[in-house]
Amino acid sequence: MKKEEIRSRIKARKTLLSEDEKFSAAERVFSLLERTADFMLADRILMYHSLPDELSTRAFIRKWSSRKHFYLPRVNGVNLEILPYDESRLALGSFHIEEPTGNDISSIDDIEMIVVPAVAYDRSGNRVGRGKGYYDRLLADSKARKVGVAYDFQVVDEIDADPHDVRVDVVITESHHYIIR
Repeated sequence: MKKEEIRSRIKARKTLLSEDEKFSAAERVFSLLERTADFMLADRILMYHSLPDELSTRAFIRKWSSRKHFYLPRVNGVNLEILPYDESRLALGSFHIEEPTGNDISSIDDIEMIVVPAVAYDRSGNRVGRGKGYYDRLLADSKARKVGVAYDFQVVDEIDADPHDVRVDVVITESHHYIIR
């Protein structure tokens, strides 16, 4: 399926979700994530700060931030920088996403797990992002375990992947845990 068609379909489906459905789905997805060996073994984890139409990461980050070292991305031109998560050092950045402030940029090589946002995934680990390529550029240089999180309906049969697209290793939804590789 073409990426633009997927983006359109998923966007329309997300508008039908109630706040209770969004909250419940995020709880189930992140409950599955925290029980994985990947999460239990990882200490340095790159998360994303969720937009209103994404599975909310905020409660999960707050829950684990005293026991794990979380990092968040910050847009710098066409690339993402990685900075440590500190709730007191967040500011509204690019695309109206809260981003970390400061100069303590970390290397992608230091990250053990990346929780990757996407519009959709397929069962082969291909993903459709929002179309700017930020995560593909970041993930291309990473050896970290790449975990996609999504609503059940965000997993589609097949995505027409481009050569530069970077796949995830695992996809976790409300009711499934797909191990790709």
